[in-house]
Amino acid sequence: MTLSRRHLLNGALAAPLVAAATSLPKSAKAEETAQSEGAFHRFKVGDATVTALLDGHIALGKQIIAGFDEDKAAVAMSGTLYRFKDDALQVPVSGYLVERDGKLTLIDAGTAQLMGPGLGGLGAALKSAGVKAEDISTVLLTHMHPDHTGGLIDGAGQAVFSNAELVVSATEHGFWYDDAILASVPEENRPFFQMARDTTAPYAGRLKLFEGEAEVAPGLTAVPLPGHTPGHSGFMLDGGSEGVLFWGDVIHLTALQFAQPEWTIAFDADPETTVKTRRAMLDRAASDHLLVTGAHLDFPGLGQVSRSKGAYEYVSAPWQFGQG
Repeated sequence: MTLSRRHLLNGALAAPLVAAATSLPKSAKAEETAQSEGAFHRFKVGDATVTALLDGHIALGKQIIAGFDEDKAAVAMSGTLYRFKDDALQVPVSGYLVERDGKLTLIDAGTAQLMGPGLGGLGAALKSAGVKAEDISTVLLTHMHPDHTGGLIDGAGQAVFSNAELVVSATEHGFWYDDAILASVPEENRPFFQMARDTTAPYAGRLKLFEGEAEVAPGLTAVPLPGHTPGHSGFMLDGGSEGVLFWGDVIHLTALQFAQPEWTIAFDADPETTVKTRRAMLDRAASDHLLVTGAHLDFPGLGQVSRSKGAYEYVSAPWQFGQG
């Protein structure tokens, strides 16, 4: 589906996104735990090795969930250990490193210091995993929100991944670099455009744009998943005997959106398309018994989707131990 400017400007990008981000519960802001020791988990997918890299956690409040209903939320969370704290759920932010055929590919780069304390740990996670930034040959972006692009640059605005090609959807890149769209959005939303540009600009000479279902790195094929942003994309890894879909931000709230897939959040640019894409992907994942992972699924974020009570549920895969 082609996203029109009307969709984009009448959707969440025309809502006060910065206000939503900064109005998170104070308890979330107060979590100033330094990300000094990075958390990671390795698992095998066929002949590929994937390392989940935890950037941190962010509190997403009830107020940014469109259609939120207390009773439905209680049903979705019944029998689980999910709990609201100060009317918010703690949601992980993760990136993923894929090693295949001797090449290292990073999928999303975390937040760095763009989104406050409690985040910014992806670089430390890479270090803990024994990986140097300069050894990464490709960085794939599912989209250009700051929790996915922030870690591309250091405090001086220089590229962290000095030898990497940056790969992103042409639609996604074109949207955030469109001056006419920038001029059309409310003033309070323009920092999102500036962050998208600032974090990707150092890679201008190493930028690769793709369209549709294209091979973007060894064993990795892009999967268009529009709605959350215009060019939001997933990446399907072919590991030979197994595969896994990195679906970006198809789901933000593991506790709620499998049971209530029609619930969107303030950061979804086109809510209608977001829901359409989500339902299609959940149905495909359940029908095909796909392994899936995503930036905001419960860390390390590897699992499958099953149908449940007219909707879906997420089934976490067992941790794989002894992978380094």
